[in-house]
This record gives sequence, structure tokens and C-alpha cells, in this order.
Amino acid sequence: MGITETLCYYNTQFIHSCSYFGVFVLMALESMIAPIPSELVMPFAGFLIFTGQFNPWAVMLASSLGSIAGSLVSYGMGVLGEPVVRRYGRYLLLNPHHLEWTSKFFQRHGGKTIFISRFIPVVRHLISIPAGLARMPLMPFILYTLVGATMWNMFLVYCGVRLKENWGIIQKYTHVLDMVVAVGLVAGLGYFIWKFRAAQNLKATSSPEEP
Repeated sequence: MGITETLCYYNTQFIHSCSYFGVFVLMALESMIAPIPSELVMPFAGFLIFTGQFNPWAVMLASSLGSIAGSLVSYGMGVLGEPVVRRYGRYLLLNPHHLEWTSKFFQRHGGKTIFISRFIPVVRHLISIPAGLARMPLMPFILYTLVGATMWNMFLVYCGVRLKENWGIIQKYTHVLDMVVAVGLVAGLGYFIWKFRAAQNLKATSSPEEP
């Protein structure tokens, strides 16, 4: 049994045992760094709605609250981790300028970044940490996280309801989707580094020489 199948098995067993609280816990972990994809949690909850074992409103409430709780923990990790990054970040090729850039980026694009990230595998596990590092205002962070997470969770629940006992078919496509996202992230990171270095070189060449 592969990793995805193992996760799927234990997730379903946990939900069977803990009901709505299980949905809450798994979605909280999913919004942290834990490798628990919502694609293996919410469709099963949708299937249980189809069978009449779960109430759709209770599922949405538990999943949304879980997503918020996990995101707030990660946000707090980012806030508390800022001094560590400032002190030891140079060992990871990070410096105060990176933090300043991150802060300015989240001031301008924080809301839509948080919202869009809720629909992207891997990214939604991590995005709350840089939001905390950038000290993004808490209430907008919660609002955009809530809206994005609720929409994504609702979509997955709908898939589970429609697929019925075939809900597990979704896991067969998560590998492909994760691979596409991983390639996109690597390409995006490379582009960001290139743009950052180009901006630094331009700034260095345009600054007046000292007499």
C-alpha cells in the first residue's frame, strides 16, 4: 500500500472514529505543515453526507473552523519565527531585505495571495507562515483564509457527494496534480530569484559612486 493509500486509510478511520471532530482535526493539520491533503479528507466527508451519516452544514463548519485553526497556528509560527530568521536567515540565504520584500508584498497582495493559495496543493500548507513573517493584519488574513478554504472544502465535498462510493478515485489524480504544482513552484522560485538578483544588480549599478 502506497503513501497516499495509507494516508487515505487512516484518515477515513479517524473520521469514522471521531466524526465531525475528526474532520476538524484533519483540516487543521492540513492547514499546517502536516502532509494531510484535503483531497483525501473532504471527498470522504461528502460521501458520508450522501449516505446520510453526516450533516452537510456540520461538515462545512468543522472543516472551515479546522482550516482557520491550523492557519492561525502557522501564522503564529511565522510571527514568532521572525527574530530567528533575522538572526540566522543568512545561513539559508535570507536577509532583512527578503523580510522587507515579503512584508511589502503581503501589504499589497496579501489578501488575494492567501485566497488563491487555498486552491493550490502544497502551497496552502505553507502560505500562512510567510503571512505571519510579514505581519499581515490578522483580520484580513482570517477573512481571506476562511473564504478560500470554505470554497475549496465545499468543492471537494460536492465531488464526494457526486462520486458517491467512488469518491476515492480523486486520490488517483492527486499525484499528477502535485507534480504539476511542484514543477510550477520550482519554476516560479527560479523566476523570483532571477528577478530579485536582476533588481539588486540594477540598484547597484544605478547608485552613485562614492567620491
